[in-house]
Amino acid sequence: MNGISGFLSSVLVTLVTLLPIINPLSTAILLLGISKHLTKKDLNRQIIMACIYMTIILVVFLLAGHFIMIFFGISIPGIRIAGGMVIGFLGFKMLFPVEPGIAKIEKQEAIEKSNISFSPLAMPSLAGPGAIATIITISSSIDGRHGYDKAFAFGGVIIAIIITAIIAWLVLRSAGFVSRILGVNGVDSLSRIMGFLLICIAIQFAIVGVQDLISDSGLWQKL
Repeated sequence: MNGISGFLSSVLVTLVTLLPIINPLSTAILLLGISKHLTKKDLNRQIIMACIYMTIILVVFLLAGHFIMIFFGISIPGIRIAGGMVIGFLGFKMLFPVEPGIAKIEKQEAIEKSNISFSPLAMPSLAGPGAIATIITISSSIDGRHGYDKAFAFGGVIIAIIITAIIAWLVLRSAGFVSRILGVNGVDSLSRIMGFLLICIAIQFAIVGVQDLISDSGLWQKL
């Protein structure tokens, strides 16, 4: 029962945290600006590949998160606090946007490319630094578990990543429709709401990290 509840909790927490960061609506707007030279068939294939690349990137960082922490000597409280700071920074950028979209040079380069699935769609638009930092942070929170509980938790995160990729695929496939329905102001308003949600999630990550840091007796013994 604990394993199943852990699985469902991992799916829900990952979805709520990851979707606002990936923000497929903003990627849909980007897609409209860089895909005019592609046929409908090519565009659909590029969208599918971008979502597959995003899934692979995030799953790799999820499974390798523990080894990354060991290699660089990063503690769980440290990565939770740092992850919270990164997520919070992205949330503030979404809540108070300065210059949305990608740089003109990057956009022009993307327009001229025949393959836009990996860059800029998968990286950095869908699976950017914020999404990767979030996945590593989630991975660090699972590493303290054992047995089936740990396996169910990792399985839940992977399922959530796949669901997120499917949602991203649906939004990108409907990019033109979404743009017409919401308009620029609608997309901007939705991004701001997601930004506020991210800030709340980031603060919670940081709070848990500080609590873990204070209760870490091994750290205080070293000091």
